[in-house]
Amino acid sequence: ITCFASDPNLKLVSSTNQPTSPPQDSMATTKGNKKADSKGSKGAKKTPAAADAKAKGAKKAALKGTNGKAQRKVRTTVSFHRPKTLRLPRAPKYQRKSIPHAPRMDEYRTIVHPLVTESAMKKIEDHNTLVFIVDLKSNKRQIKMAVKKLYDVDIAKINTLIRPDGRKKAYVRLTPDHEALDVANKIGFI
Repeated sequence: ITCFASDPNLKLVSSTNQPTSPPQDSMATTKGNKKADSKGSKGAKKTPAAADAKAKGAKKAALKGTNGKAQRKVRTTVSFHRPKTLRLPRAPKYQRKSIPHAPRMDEYRTIVHPLVTESAMKKIEDHNTLVFIVDLKSNKRQIKMAVKKLYDVDIAKINTLIRPDGRKKAYVRLTPDHEALDVANKIGFI
């Protein structure tokens, strides 16, 4: 243990391994700038206990390493499921389409033309049924809506088939309050 009584600002320094040497210019620190002293005192506000704890932590990290052995998680299932992370809904800055598309399958595209064969005429007379060639992509609901809109009749049921030439044929049966013969005359193919 070494103590210098000539300077009251110096602290007691204890050292076991290193030889102590007196400060080279002890008078320079007391006679120096007061600004320099005030700057140095700000940095020396840490307590020795905190510095000692930090040093012990650094020693432990140096000896044992920072990558300790983590406890392995017990797996209870054989299958792995990706974690459900937050998926925000789309919030577009601008519309990708300026205007929506016009209806691609309107009534004029759905019904191509009425069929006027002898078997179709027999269906009109005997079974109150109109026969149409319709678009291949149209379904029964679209055919029903198109016939109702174009000819203003109520439909009982619709049967469809695809002919060997690749066209779709629709048998449109009307309700008993509508006559298929009158509708055919109104359309103009009888």
